[in-house]
Amino acid sequence: MATSAAGVPSIGVDIGGTKVLAAVVDEAGRVVDTETTATPGKGSGIDDATAEEVEDALVSVIGALTREHGRCTVGVAAAGFVDAVGERVRFAPHLPWRDEPLADRLTARLGHRVVGEVHVDNDANAALWAEVRFGAAGDAEHVVMITLGTGIGGALLLGGALHRGRNGMAGELGHMQVVPDGLPCECGGRGCWEQYCSGRALGRAAAAAGSRLSGPLLTEAAQSGDPAAVAAYDEVGRWLGVGAANVAAAVDPELVVVGGGVSAAGELLLGPARRALAESLVGAGFRDLPDLVGARLGPLAGVVGVADLARDML
Repeated sequence: MATSAAGVPSIGVDIGGTKVLAAVVDEAGRVVDTETTATPGKGSGIDDATAEEVEDALVSVIGALTREHGRCTVGVAAAGFVDAVGERVRFAPHLPWRDEPLADRLTARLGHRVVGEVHVDNDANAALWAEVRFGAAGDAEHVVMITLGTGIGGALLLGGALHRGRNGMAGELGHMQVVPDGLPCECGGRGCWEQYCSGRALGRAAAAAGSRLSGPLLTEAAQSGDPAAVAAYDEVGRWLGVGAANVAAAVDPELVVVGGGVSAAGELLLGPARRALAESLVGAGFRDLPDLVGARLGPLAGVVGVADLARDML
């Protein structure tokens, strides 16, 4: 007999470079409680952690919340390739998971504290779902999500449903080639989109324009009109629009939602992106262009989205 999700609290977990964030999320997408722990790593960071150590951290934060809120549905957002049924992390470049049966392992370790089974999803899928249910996407049924951080994450909503693809790997937009024989990428290729449109790309563009600033200080400088900082965002925004046009040519969305830390610059990034999208998209004068907007849920999108997905899976 199926278990009803009505009234059952749901926990979403997101694993970042410095912390693991878990949150209890209600059915309206509101975060009602959180628990954090440091991201495991013996030396320079999570690359030094074992799969068991990361798993221990997840069990710790989930356990703390279930002690307070009782049995919950549980979802985990992972930055990596997750299979289409939400069970295995096939590959996570910054986590020690290689074909890891994470859902089964966490479900077994958490036992009676979990209602149903743990659901695992890609972090960009989770962020897009949060924006669809509670944020910028509203009633749109064909949406592209682009998350700009150190690299680029992506996710697709087609016909009102998340599109994961045959292997669960749809939406890996950052590794589309936009410049043949271009800059080398950590994936082993050259000219990948994220080498021209990401946090790293923004830092290079700022340096090329004569600025030594980075991160929030660069954003503040651009918002104050600093020419080098504005030029950096203009360059990265242009590449955002070029890549968004490529994706739009493939899937014809009504909406492109841009999230991640780099998107905090707002119109400094989105304005140049809209112009480049209109200039680059094939047949732009004979079609309705997709709206390009900023995400609304910020750093909580991952936990909100994967908690809601876990509840839905029940």
